[in-house]
Amino acid sequence: MSKLNIVRFAPKNENAFFDTLKKNIDDFFRENNIAPTGNRALRWKTVAMICLFFIPNVLIITGVGAASPILFFGLWSLMGLGMIGIGCSVHHDSNHGSYSGNKKVNKIIGDIVNLVGGYDVTWRIQHNILHHTYTNIEGLDEDIEVGGLMRFSPHSKKYFLHRFQHIYAWFLYCLLTLQWVTYKDYRLLVLYNKKDLLKKERITLKKAIIELSIYKVIYFGYALVLPVIFSRMPWHYVVAGFLLLHVIAGLGLSLIFQLAHVLETCEFPLPTDDRKIENNWAIHQLLNTADFSPRSRIMYWFIGGLNYQVEHHLFPHISHVHYPRIAKIVKQTAEQFGLPYQVMPNFLVAVREHGRMLYKMGR
Repeated sequence: MSKLNIVRFAPKNENAFFDTLKKNIDDFFRENNIAPTGNRALRWKTVAMICLFFIPNVLIITGVGAASPILFFGLWSLMGLGMIGIGCSVHHDSNHGSYSGNKKVNKIIGDIVNLVGGYDVTWRIQHNILHHTYTNIEGLDEDIEVGGLMRFSPHSKKYFLHRFQHIYAWFLYCLLTLQWVTYKDYRLLVLYNKKDLLKKERITLKKAIIELSIYKVIYFGYALVLPVIFSRMPWHYVVAGFLLLHVIAGLGLSLIFQLAHVLETCEFPLPTDDRKIENNWAIHQLLNTADFSPRSRIMYWFIGGLNYQVEHHLFPHISHVHYPRIAKIVKQTAEQFGLPYQVMPNFLVAVREHGRMLYKMGR
């Protein structure tokens, strides 16, 4: 496999939108005398999300959850929500460098994902480098390339099975985190090594595989093996609870990210023969990203502001705690330049529109 066949965007100065927007955002932080990174509220949320995952795990291992099947599976469900919370509200900011102005703090907080079944190295490459830079571009954005079972892009090969993807997609979404904690990280490491992307993380393939394997042993040890041994529940109850945890986390995380980009209103541009994209990077992000549920404080708090995907894609270095306030600036500036600002009024509408896109891509 060859090195990454990147594309080039139009020059920034071809349109003054991003320069104007960046100035408006910078003025906002300066005038309000606040840092663009996280604050005390984010630190308290970090504690809450870590507790939401690990306290139920401790209660399961110590046998407290054995009091009843309802309590037992309820604890596993809370762990699933905790995994979503850690991934979106804690790990996500830190691996974009927006959790804190201190790089060491970002590294420490970002490494928490390694303890809940993920791997920070593959995440940064797939998400920070490929997805954020080349959003919705076939062959580069791996978030829209999920194998032959699903077709997200109009430029992907279509199979007969895709006619039914609007029905079975939701089941496949439930398997997302199960893939990550079992084989996907290993597959990505091999792939990224062939594309010379591991060099950006300053790690060799051998070291990465050893490091990843240690994290996987730790995760499966406390999340599955210890509950089987000490929970005082039948082993098949434990396995069922472990699967329930990942069904909840997988479905939740899949929807959070797919609702922002796989919609009929989003574009899927193809590069020219000389690997160029018509628009500059900032306008490209506006055309391929949508917000949803902007009025839901619960949604915003729990998923780390990822319902404000437009703001996040334009300013990933800004912590999500500031998204509701800068969203007004982004929208006003986009309208000033006659550019689209895509937003779905609520979560259910976004799910419906995503379902329509799946149907359309299958037909």
